[in-house]
Amino acid sequence: MSNGVIAEAYWVRPLDEQLRLLQSDRNGLSESLSRARYKARKTSHPARKQYRRLRLFLAQLKSPITILLLGAAALSVLAHDHADALMVLGIVMAGAFLSFWQENGAAGAMERLLALVSTKCVILREGRRVELPSDRVVPGDVIELTAGSTIPGDGLLIESRDLLVDEASLTGESFPVEKIPGVLPADTPLSQRNNTVFAGTHVVSGVGKALVVHVGNVTEFGRISRQLQRQPPETEFERGIRHLGNLLLEATTALLLVIFTVNVLCKRDVLESLMFALALAIGLTPQLLPAIISVNLAQGARRMAALKVIVRRLSSIENFGSMNVLCSDKTGTLTTGIVNVHSALDPLGRLCDATLRAATINAALQTGFRNPIDEAIRKRLSFDPSAYRKIGESPYDFIRKRLSVLVEFGGEYQLITKGAVDNVLSVCSRVRLRDGTCVELAVHEAEISRVYRELSEQGFRTLALAKRHYEKRVPQYGQAVELECDMVFVGFLVLEDPPKDGIVEAISRIDSLGSA
Repeated sequence: MSNGVIAEAYWVRPLDEQLRLLQSDRNGLSESLSRARYKARKTSHPARKQYRRLRLFLAQLKSPITILLLGAAALSVLAHDHADALMVLGIVMAGAFLSFWQENGAAGAMERLLALVSTKCVILREGRRVELPSDRVVPGDVIELTAGSTIPGDGLLIESRDLLVDEASLTGESFPVEKIPGVLPADTPLSQRNNTVFAGTHVVSGVGKALVVHVGNVTEFGRISRQLQRQPPETEFERGIRHLGNLLLEATTALLLVIFTVNVLCKRDVLESLMFALALAIGLTPQLLPAIISVNLAQGARRMAALKVIVRRLSSIENFGSMNVLCSDKTGTLTTGIVNVHSALDPLGRLCDATLRAATINAALQTGFRNPIDEAIRKRLSFDPSAYRKIGESPYDFIRKRLSVLVEFGGEYQLITKGAVDNVLSVCSRVRLRDGTCVELAVHEAEISRVYRELSEQGFRTLALAKRHYEKRVPQYGQAVELECDMVFVGFLVLEDPPKDGIVEAISRIDSLGSA
């Protein structure tokens, strides 16, 4: 399995070709091959914890002021002034250890949090179902997907049935994505790759199997993780400290050379001249500045920790104080990440119980995959739909973007359709107003478009409802799609992802502090 195979877009390949490239089949890897790949993966694991700690400690010593103090300590040792050298080294090491202790503790807390969310998955090994920790998955493994499963690696779907995956943690989209096997173009955006599954996402409903192609650092989540691990850009605070350190370093070096040269030219003792110049250099250096900075930043980190916030990098504390623009994800951060029904409107944007009633019947009687929208509608039940008897159903798909149910109530048959606004309007010819009268769609088409546009601009997700009545039962409902025509547009179902409790007050406080 070459690096070229890893780097290419696997979603463009037929499944059989990808299985051949990974030396696997639909029954999964052999035990020997899986062990070999797991061993190779462990061998190529990133630097171990001790090396990471050493790098973290050395990073605390890279500022120009610290380098200047270390240089002064070295000169003191050369001049046999060990007391000054020990004093300067003690101050430098105290500040460095304080910063190291805080940042290493934050990194350890992150590792413990990750260990708490360690998951298991079901893998096929030579046709046998085996439950293993997710970190034992290797490229070529075949994994089983069921509701609640956390996906351990990026992979290509082998089979699926009503498979819905929540990718909010990766894409920020709060609505689950339906996954189906197939082949897609190479330039398909990540959010539209419905033939693939991604590490770190989880299955909402349905079942399926997937061929694992990438694990660890080469997954989409791993790519994001690598970007976060790169050397972060220098903050304004760090830049200011560096400029001050460079200025002191240049001034002290120049002054040391001038004073030493003048004293030598005046035929004074060389060692005495060096000690005099060195004393001036140490006197000009703010020896306690690194320690003072570390103490203050660590105090800020402790206050943040009391508010259950982990500070991984001490210098970021000052960034909070100087921040004037705050960028934040919306779904799950500012909002709850849970879909609710905000309102039900008639075609002209007025509150309408008939629209909510139609949505309730459709959501309660559909038997396809469970999704957050139907769950939200069921929670908002305005009446008992059990009196309606379902005759047939046309499930939702990504071509029609509609879901229809045929029901019988009191000897009358109705087709109730719910879906994307444009797709539902495309099968409608009339509009039902709030007073029950029906008119041609063309009469109110502009007004309907205006209402839909205004709802979208306000951040709502909007679905459309439509109906069609029959005097007698429609035969052979198996061809349900053929019935979705000449329908009556009932209105809009408005959905929201509500803000978290206290988020308005938090944003107002941020605004009052001078940030936007």
